[in-house]
Amino acid sequence: MTTLTDRPNTALLVIDVQNGVVADVHDRDRIVATIGETVAKARTAGTPVIWVQDEGEDRAGHGESWEIVPELDPAVDEPRIQKAYGDSFEETDLEDVLAQRRVGRLVIAGAQTDACIRSTLHGSLVRGYDTVLVSDAHTTEDLTEWGAPPPAQVIAHTNLYWRYHSAPGREVGVVTAGELSFG
Repeated sequence: MTTLTDRPNTALLVIDVQNGVVADVHDRDRIVATIGETVAKARTAGTPVIWVQDEGEDRAGHGESWEIVPELDPAVDEPRIQKAYGDSFEETDLEDVLAQRRVGRLVIAGAQTDACIRSTLHGSLVRGYDTVLVSDAHTTEDLTEWGAPPPAQVIAHTNLYWRYHSAPGREVGVVTAGELSFG
């Protein structure tokens, strides 16, 4: 259980599913559709959905590349966190948003697996949150030109190591979108 006291609630954190981030990612359309299904499941259960948007590179001006992809439709009352670093907690108001909602468990989906997803997974865990990764709802771009493994291997490796990650007093896990329950 979470090490955060009086935090019984769960939230879905959707990270960087922006036009400029996911334009060329591995299996984009399927991943975005799976994220959409996960968002719908959270909303049906009354679980808060929190959207994170990266302001780096060509997204700093909040133009088209900064916008959430058109297939997803953040509700007006769903918080948006603007970040400049990989870890969605760093120099943002994410912790305040979660504390207001008494959230002690985070379910994470989005992009990019080998950057902002991994950073936020670890950032969440070290801050005391139970942290679950949706295994079929995160992706990354092909960085093999710079020595990285192919995207499918990056995703598989992240799912593997997060499944077996642990920390005292916290629960860590990996589930598919179909297995995920917010109840």
